[in-house]
Parts: sequence; C-alpha cells; structure tokens
Amino acid sequence: MPKMKSVRGAAKRFKASKNKIKRGSAFRSHILTKKDQKRKRGLRAPQYVSATNMKAVKKMLCKA
Repeated sequence: MPKMKSVRGAAKRFKASKNKIKRGSAFRSHILTKKDQKRKRGLRAPQYVSATNMKAVKKMLCKA
C-alpha cells in the first residue's frame, strides 16, 4: 500500500499539537499603517482552527 501524502500547502500553513491545530492570522500581511497597534497586537496571538474545519484539516495533514 502506498504512503499517505499530506497536502503540502496545508502542511506549511498548519501545525498540529495534541488536541488543537494552530493556524496563522489573516489580515496581518500588508496595509498595516491604517490598523491600530491594539488590533495588530491581537493578530499576533496564536489562532486555532475552528471545530467545524477540524476534520478537513486533519485529513489534509494525515492526522485523522
């Protein structure tokens, strides 16, 4: 039986821990001058995949 291959784009975007999957924040790559400091600081905080998308992301990472 061939090896399971993860989706390489997903492997670069998500990191799996024991029971959560970390992801990056949206809206923090450009046009940062108009966003206030408090908002940018909040975007720095760790984000996690929602429960509705967990099954799909785990399948892409071969963790299901």
